[in-house]
Amino acid sequence: MSDELLINVTPSETRVALVENGLLQEVQIERHALRQLVGNIYRGKVARVLPGMQAAFVDIGLERAGFLHESDIPLLDEAGIEQQNRESGNIVSKVHDGKALLVQVVKSPLGSKGARLSTHLSLSARNLVFMPHSLHLGISQRIEEEAERERLRETMARLVEESGDAGGFIARTAAEGATEKELRDEMAFLRQRWQQVRQRAKEVKPGQLVYEDLPLALRVLRDISNPELERIRVDQEETFHRLQEFCQTYCPQLTSSCVLYDGQRPLFDLYSVEDEISKALQPVVPLKSGGYLVIEQTEAMTTVDVNTGTFVGSRNLEETIFKTNLEAATALARQLRVRNLGGIIIVDFIDMENPEHRRQVVRAFEKALEKDRAKTVLSQVSTFGLLEMTRKRTRESLGQSLCEPCPECSGAGVVKSAETICFEIYREIMRESRQFECEKLLVLASQHVVERMLEAEADRVAELEDHIGHPIEFQSESHYRQEHYDIIPV
Repeated sequence: MSDELLINVTPSETRVALVENGLLQEVQIERHALRQLVGNIYRGKVARVLPGMQAAFVDIGLERAGFLHESDIPLLDEAGIEQQNRESGNIVSKVHDGKALLVQVVKSPLGSKGARLSTHLSLSARNLVFMPHSLHLGISQRIEEEAERERLRETMARLVEESGDAGGFIARTAAEGATEKELRDEMAFLRQRWQQVRQRAKEVKPGQLVYEDLPLALRVLRDISNPELERIRVDQEETFHRLQEFCQTYCPQLTSSCVLYDGQRPLFDLYSVEDEISKALQPVVPLKSGGYLVIEQTEAMTTVDVNTGTFVGSRNLEETIFKTNLEAATALARQLRVRNLGGIIIVDFIDMENPEHRRQVVRAFEKALEKDRAKTVLSQVSTFGLLEMTRKRTRESLGQSLCEPCPECSGAGVVKSAETICFEIYREIMRESRQFECEKLLVLASQHVVERMLEAEADRVAELEDHIGHPIEFQSESHYRQEHYDIIPV
């Protein structure tokens, strides 16, 4: 089975799915009304300096101000190059309220947090990343062959020296095998684009966009470095022609791989991507053996619980646990990519007594993560079966992109029981009866709560009426949530 990239385009959104061996591995969604912000450059204006946090909030024209840490503000020399071997300074010595500066979004707004910003600016192309304020020359860690790394490093150093222009470059994974001409042309292209950015920065007002990264469909083609990719299918003709033009200019080796899909059946349905997206929004992930994962995402971290479920094995308990954990490690690596989970992740593997089993589970997990483009850092499995890890987070997870907090529970995942609400109503009735003179009390509540009051709680309601000396009437309101009620003195 081949690896394919599926691009579904509608007037309101673009969705890109990476399918490896017939199974969804990654999905990215970009709503046209709310484009991806990472990589965009703005002319920002410092709104507030926080010396205690060594940071500043910067207005870039979005709903919430961006966050800029002192470490993301390099000191530049007269030529506009970052000064090396300088100790970190104080935020107050670098920026002040009202200061205008060019900033780039490195993390999209997440939840209640604004975008994470940096003045370490960079521009990306297919093979290279250009850093106008740096002299550093780097090579992607995913290029493992030492001879190729050395070739790229020597070629880049020679081309930079020949040009005589300042600025540093990083060779991306896609640069493996790139010719000297391809690298030279791309360097010239990126330097020209940087001059355009500088010119526009002089023209726009603070809080306005200076440079916008490519739309999702083109950005994925630029960033993809999967040598096993055999087909790129897109279901919209206009986008298909744009992809072909982009490929011919920047990645000609992919031009023949682009195919316009015009079948009757929706593209994502053809590859069961819609079903996989729906499954990725559920907390429980079933395993083929009968075990399952429970994935819970919170603002602080993501927790993963591994359970044997109905899997009983054929030899002994330790072997059953080991096999379940091995399968869970592989399945979890895929789920992290599909759901785009980032930040701190705690995996509660089933306790393993054998140290060698713990090592093998970690190795299997590391191997399964090798194809993940996001940077991951793993610890060892603790004696309690816990594995701590981090995965770089630059954009919202799939759940954050597609879902919103439940209006019933406000995202808590639970609501107060009808019995609890009844007891709250009793206490509120006691308060109301003492504060107001009335002939009776009218309770407005959800139908479920009212039914409980008139049936299971009927004796308590009668006792309460005798105690306060007033009758209590109940009225169900269809639009009331279970936790919503009102008590009206009449």
